[in-house]
Amino acid sequence: MTRLCLLASVLLVTPIASAHDTWVQTNTNLIRVGDAVHVDLMLGNHGNDHRDFKLASKLDPESGPLTVTGPDGKPIDLKPKLADLGYAPKEGFHSAKYSAAKPGIYTVAHISDRIVNHGKPVRSIRSAKAFFLASPSLDKVRTDWTGFEKPLGHQLELVPEASPVAPMGPGTPIKVRVLFKGKPMPEARVSFIPRGETLAEGFDKTYERTTDALGRASFTPKTGNYYLVVVHHKEAVAGNKDYDTISYSATLTVFVPELCPCCGE
Repeated sequence: MTRLCLLASVLLVTPIASAHDTWVQTNTNLIRVGDAVHVDLMLGNHGNDHRDFKLASKLDPESGPLTVTGPDGKPIDLKPKLADLGYAPKEGFHSAKYSAAKPGIYTVAHISDRIVNHGKPVRSIRSAKAFFLASPSLDKVRTDWTGFEKPLGHQLELVPEASPVAPMGPGTPIKVRVLFKGKPMPEARVSFIPRGETLAEGFDKTYERTTDALGRASFTPKTGNYYLVVVHHKEAVAGNKDYDTISYSATLTVFVPELCPCCGE
C-alpha cells in the first residue's frame, strides 16, 4: 500500500538520524451518519528522505494514542479496536473500524514520543491526522461543517485552513497552516505527496511549498488521489545524556475524490 500519510514534508533531518513517518488514513472521507469507516495506522519510508508514500514496516500500536474525535469534542480510543492485517511482525499495518453516530467532521489523530536509533539516538516526536465527514445525506452534502480548523496542541502540527473533506476535489486547494509549539512556523518545507508518486530530490517545485510568515501553505491537486501532507523540523539539544537531537514530524492525509461530493464536478 502506498503512502497515504497524505501530505507534506519539511525534510530537515539527515538520513542517519531521521525516523520513520507515521500517518493515519481512512478508506473514505465521506459516509452517511450511522455508517462506518476503517482507520489505518501506517508507518512510512525514511531511507529516501520521505519522498514517497510507501510503507516501510508496521507501527507498534503501543507507540502512542490513536483517537477519533467527533462533533461533541470527546476523543474515543481506537487502540482496542485495532486489528493486525499483516502476517509477519514487520509487514502490513493495523486497522480499526469506527461507526459515526452523529453528523459532522471527525478527526483521527495519532501521536508518539520515543527515542529511536538509526545510527545515533534521536528523540522522535510525531503527529498524524486525517478527517472524515458523517453527513445526513450523500446526495446533498453541506459545505459549512466546522471542526477541522481546531489545533490539537501537537508539538508540530498541520492544521487545515479550508475543509479537507467538503468541498474537495480536483481544483480545490488543500490549505494548511504549520504550527510549532502552538505558533506559526514560517519558511517550513511542506510536501504534498500523491500516492504512487516519488518526489524529486532536493525541492520538488510541483509538490512542495514553503510556508509564508504566518505558517501557511497551499497546494491544488489536479486529479483525485490520496495526498500525504508532511512537514519536518529538527533541533539540537544540549545537556541531555540520552539524545542530542529532537526530530519532529507532522502528517495530514487528505483523500481527494475525482468528483466533488457537493457539486459533482
